[in-house]
Amino acid sequence: MGDSKDKELGMRRDITRRDFLNGIAITSGLAMLPPHLLAALQNDLDPEKSPNYYPPSLTGLRGSHIGSFEVAHSLRDGDFWQKAGTPIDTGEKFDLIVVGGGISGLSAAYFFRKSNPNARILILENHDDFGGHAKRNEFTVVDRKLLGYGGTFSIESPAPYSTVAKGVVEELGIDVASFPKYVSKNLYSSLGLRPNIFFDKQTFGADKLVINPAPIGGGESSDSLRGSADSWKAFLAEAPMSQKAKQDFQGLFTDSTDYFPRLSSDQKKDRLARISYAKFLTDIAHIDQEIVKLYQAAPHGLFGVGIDSVSAQDAWGLGLPGFSGMKLEPGPGKGMNRDAIPNAEAEKYFFHFPDGNASIARMLVRKLIPHVIGGNSATDIISQKADYAKIDDSSSPIRIRLNSTVVRVKHVGDPATAKEVEITYSRFGKLYTARAPYTVLACWNMVVPYIATELPEHQKNALNSAAKVPLLYTNVVIRNWTSFQKLGTSSVYAPGCYHSAFTLDLPVSIGEYQCSKSPDQPIVIHMMKTPCKPGLPARDQHRMGRIELFMTEFETMERQIRDQLARALGPGGFDPARDIAAITVNRWPHGYAYEYNSLWDKFWIDGGEIPCEVARKPFGRITIANADAGAYAYTDGAIDQAWRAVQEILGRG
Repeated sequence: MGDSKDKELGMRRDITRRDFLNGIAITSGLAMLPPHLLAALQNDLDPEKSPNYYPPSLTGLRGSHIGSFEVAHSLRDGDFWQKAGTPIDTGEKFDLIVVGGGISGLSAAYFFRKSNPNARILILENHDDFGGHAKRNEFTVVDRKLLGYGGTFSIESPAPYSTVAKGVVEELGIDVASFPKYVSKNLYSSLGLRPNIFFDKQTFGADKLVINPAPIGGGESSDSLRGSADSWKAFLAEAPMSQKAKQDFQGLFTDSTDYFPRLSSDQKKDRLARISYAKFLTDIAHIDQEIVKLYQAAPHGLFGVGIDSVSAQDAWGLGLPGFSGMKLEPGPGKGMNRDAIPNAEAEKYFFHFPDGNASIARMLVRKLIPHVIGGNSATDIISQKADYAKIDDSSSPIRIRLNSTVVRVKHVGDPATAKEVEITYSRFGKLYTARAPYTVLACWNMVVPYIATELPEHQKNALNSAAKVPLLYTNVVIRNWTSFQKLGTSSVYAPGCYHSAFTLDLPVSIGEYQCSKSPDQPIVIHMMKTPCKPGLPARDQHRMGRIELFMTEFETMERQIRDQLARALGPGGFDPARDIAAITVNRWPHGYAYEYNSLWDKFWIDGGEIPCEVARKPFGRITIANADAGAYAYTDGAIDQAWRAVQEILGRG
């Protein structure tokens, strides 16, 4: 029965899907590397020098891929140094060594180089590509090139970009205000496509795709549907929910009840900040439990947890229903998450590249090492191919060394008087050292205590408190999107499914790159999953979700992808065995930076020491830069923290 179902789903079809490195399947372990890469290593050559080395085109399981995390896990588990061997002194000395080649690390190198144009900088990155979570996924279907974002989606933020972050964007040549001319904003709505909700049988009793009458889960045209009488009529007629649940759902948008009539606005916000939105719906508004199930996954894309772990105050700020009669004054209350605080200026500052903010990472690399990526504008960056053979060139003052996991960061001598920091890193089974007067740790906060053991215990504890938010960003290439057209849907919110949302690619054409504009053309579907565990505190949910992602095989993920798309889109003629051309799962067990939550972080609402501020303090010649350092999961936060870290270095003289 299982084999028959797998055949129906297309599990054995010949597509680009498995754990591949440069087109050849691998598993963990050096001996299992592809022959041409293994030969390069045996001859002391860098695999990146291979003409076939091009990570953006790899499919299957990406993100934290095989080979990128095993050394760090061994270090965490305490058994790494027992079998590590003696490091090889490369004799290399730089003016700065940056640990981490994501946007924060690249920005740190960029800022340091601006202050010292002759600086020699080494960037060490554990993954096989630069950019961190700003990951580029490339696909070729027939002769058509398609791009997807494997992580950071766009230039956007709930708060306005700082002068520093805006300055970087402008220096890269990105004209944010010009975005409307690149996006076909009304493409999907002009074809009659609208956001939908998929009710799954296991959660709601029946598989049913229904129009989304309110912006649950978002979607390109959701705003145009807000309050639409026709959409509400269709939803109420077709949704597989009880009559009471339907009445309660509609009532959330129309009811004018003030649930705390004797409290002031500030007191109401304080009360709402201390209860979850799920508890507000059930215990305060007395809404049917089916509505809790419907809304459970609504905040996944922002916080990586459901409404059981998001405060009612944040739900109000995000525009979720139930508060129209509460007479809450504009403005945030204490403990409100920054994502939930509306800001008109910030909402206008938006720009999406077809590969997400991978384009920002690529432009930073082009600034640092011009001969790696050609072109000279923010529009031609999309079509340029990076030459990885030149990324770690001995003749270049700036070098990026991929596949290199830092295992130790230590001052040469007493931290108070030392003149250098020695960095030890693991690369394909061997240890190497390099030195510099300064280092910026732009890796994840929870890694820092294991590699910089000199740090004070109080700071280590603060660093360890950052529980990254695990997530999957999955890109599925389909040969056409006629099934979406037949069903009249552009995006699907699926609160009970493996992926809680999927959507047609945002239709953006920049430079030579043209988006899919006709349903008979191939397109990228973006799917999102956050593996949370409702009922646990947020940090525990993230830890459990991280274990799930590390333990789940790609085959299981693929089966879930195919089954979900078949069930949601099958009535429109979608056949997963026929229509899926490629699958790339960007697995991020350590995904978003953890943002503080009034339900679980009492200091955030009642005051007290802020862990990220303690965690990012400079120590000797070591400074710390990453999104974790600001507890803020956005590109501008990563840039701002890089700038601060570099200023701490420059301030030493």
